[in-house]
Amino acid sequence: MTETSGKALIVQSDCSVLLEVHSPLAEDARAAIAPFAELVKSPEHVHTYRITPLSIWNARAAGFDAGQMVAALRQHARYVVPPSVERDILDLAGRYGRVVITREGGALRCSCLDEVTTERLARDRDAGPLLTTRIDNTSFRIDPGQRGILKQALIAAGFPAEDLAGYAAGDPLHLALRDTTVSGRAFTVRYYQRQAAEAFHRAGSEKGGSGVVVLPCGAGKTVVGLAAMELVGQTTLVLTTSLTSVKQWRREILDKTTLHPDDIAEYTGDQKNTGPVTLATYQILTWRENRESEFPHLELFRARSWGLIIYDEVHLLPAPVFRATADLQARRRLGLTATLVREDGREADVFALIGPKRFDVPWKDLERQSWIAGATCVEERVPMSQGRRMEYALADRRAQFRIAAENPEKMTRLGELLESHPGARILIIGEYLAQIEAIARDFNVPLVTGKTPQPEREAIYDGFRHGALRRIVLSKVGNFAIDLPEADVLIQVSGAFGSRQEEAQRFGRILRPKEDGRAARFFTLVSRDTREEEFAHHRKLFLVEQGYSYQIVG
Repeated sequence: MTETSGKALIVQSDCSVLLEVHSPLAEDARAAIAPFAELVKSPEHVHTYRITPLSIWNARAAGFDAGQMVAALRQHARYVVPPSVERDILDLAGRYGRVVITREGGALRCSCLDEVTTERLARDRDAGPLLTTRIDNTSFRIDPGQRGILKQALIAAGFPAEDLAGYAAGDPLHLALRDTTVSGRAFTVRYYQRQAAEAFHRAGSEKGGSGVVVLPCGAGKTVVGLAAMELVGQTTLVLTTSLTSVKQWRREILDKTTLHPDDIAEYTGDQKNTGPVTLATYQILTWRENRESEFPHLELFRARSWGLIIYDEVHLLPAPVFRATADLQARRRLGLTATLVREDGREADVFALIGPKRFDVPWKDLERQSWIAGATCVEERVPMSQGRRMEYALADRRAQFRIAAENPEKMTRLGELLESHPGARILIIGEYLAQIEAIARDFNVPLVTGKTPQPEREAIYDGFRHGALRRIVLSKVGNFAIDLPEADVLIQVSGAFGSRQEEAQRFGRILRPKEDGRAARFFTLVSRDTREEEFAHHRKLFLVEQGYSYQIVG
């Protein structure tokens, strides 16, 4: 086998790709394959990527063709790329768009590129029952109400549909972005935010109007949403993760657009109103009296003729909202997220029902351009006492994780970190209520949990923003949608097992650029020689894929 020395990739016949981290060409190679390969493992010296059907289809939707993918592998591969891998890429990339959904009057037409694909799908277990009315040898008439379900079935069959059936028009929404915010600051949409909104909108054609924009936390995804609202110019429903996020969307809309307070309604546990722009939470949509009851608030999707639905933090979309979204394929749909990773493995449903990835930009690119803060990551491995180690050894596997996560020795290390960062604006975040309550009590730091009343929560956040508070302890409510741009240190004392999305979201809390240009610091405390180390390795996969490295201490 011929070797090209110095190159960083080894491409294997099972579609895995090994990246030698210490190669001088490693960063170039990582950037070249990131659009179409997923990071699987990231130990110290060699990282493992895998090329999957979904990673290829997302790359195709973002504008990469099979030739570019193969060329990237050939350019950076140390050995000859296995022909089987090239064939797989060509085959899978060629499947994207082989099935097209279009509109014909009041019905929809599902057209296949050739008769072989047509017959294969007609006999598919899931897609076949939806493709019963033939138009000709390569196309079917389908019920518009089955549009979403069919797209799910097609992607499961390995033939993701290109949906060109267009959208129903919503009521007009007269909105413009301001040059100067209401708070008096100059405002312009950053170039990548504008590119993201335009990549979604596609000049209003049927080729756009649905899909996901992936940007780092702190890079201004909300502004992308506002720019999309301006481009679409129709009534908009914004779905987000919490009441705190609803309030932040309201502030941003009023500060940066020409809309008035009366144009914006909130549909939450506190109030249930609708307006030209309606802000709602996933929690209220998925509320029901008991497990056998219907979800009454899903009727919000039909409360108005929405021209645009924005799914904030789309990677958290609950299953009932997925099911409702299957019926909303005639509405424009924009997903906003920092990561397409879903711990439940339903990335394909996001692709089918919200839309493919329309825009993505590497986190490190935005860091180099100072749009997000530079950051360092440190994994602190904390020992356990002899008694704690014995308790851990005798426990079952699930209990072991919590014993390690709530290791009392972490309190000592936390105190040392707080002392060593006297002027920093620090967020402390953890999974377990007893642990973070002890931290708040022992270090005299305000605590925000899911039970903290919204007015008290906002008062604590405002105190942090304006410098009256320099430290806050947060439960999982800190994972998403808290606007604390001044934070420059985050200390994670425990997390939800091996959740990559949680690690990325928590890290993102400190990525807003600082006025003085200082770097952010992310510390994660992990009990040494426990399962917590194993989970910590999995948690950091997404950030490593984005080019960050963790210093291991202890």
